[in-house]
Amino acid sequence: MNIIAIIPARSGSKGVPGKNITPLAGYPLIAYSIMAAKMIPGVSRVIVSTDSEEYAAIAIKYGAEAPFIRPTDISNDKSTDVELFLHALNWFAENENYVPDYILHLRPTTPLRDPVIMNEALQLILGSKEATSLRSGHAAPESPFKWFLKDEQGYFKGLREDLTPELINLPRQSFPTAYISNGYIDILIGPYITKTQRLHGDKMMIFESPFCAQVDTKEDFNYLEYQIQKDGSVIQDQLQKDFPLN
Repeated sequence: MNIIAIIPARSGSKGVPGKNITPLAGYPLIAYSIMAAKMIPGVSRVIVSTDSEEYAAIAIKYGAEAPFIRPTDISNDKSTDVELFLHALNWFAENENYVPDYILHLRPTTPLRDPVIMNEALQLILGSKEATSLRSGHAAPESPFKWFLKDEQGYFKGLREDLTPELINLPRQSFPTAYISNGYIDILIGPYITKTQRLHGDKMMIFESPFCAQVDTKEDFNYLEYQIQKDGSVIQDQLQKDFPLN
């Protein structure tokens, strides 16, 4: 069984320039996902897929591999995850003659994960013979079935035709639980991707993870630093142990 982690880290972030290498409590953001992957039992390799030689060097410094530079045409705002993973899998097939069985997809923008919880997700999909992927999510605090769309005449309508205003006004307990995917961990199956050219398939397991803050703005860095100071982080602790700050 071959299990690897792939961390996508393109350099062209517009909201926060250089976001993936911006310091968080003294360490570049990408270092947190690298360390998290290294702390999961069974993960044999940690790969960073980036379009930047600078990012690649930083990734290597913190213990990841950067065996290729991702082409710029699949590293822009409109590039898709499937392009990223097909590129990586094609590189492995052509240069190392193998396809990893399972791939942990770890976005750098979710830095404060718990490797113990991530390992629970890994064990969950390893125990399934039918799952085509796994994706983490947490229960939505408000049911989207109570939301409205606006039609062409400017009137409210439900998300589904059967959701009339009267039904939408029912208590939230009347509706099924909806989940928000949150970037805590996604797990993909290498042979399935190469065979179907799809990432998730029709049997995507849900892993109910805790809520985790994500980085989209400069203010998010301030909040995450406050969270580290308040609650600590096992990943930050390990970074300090392995890479002491001067």
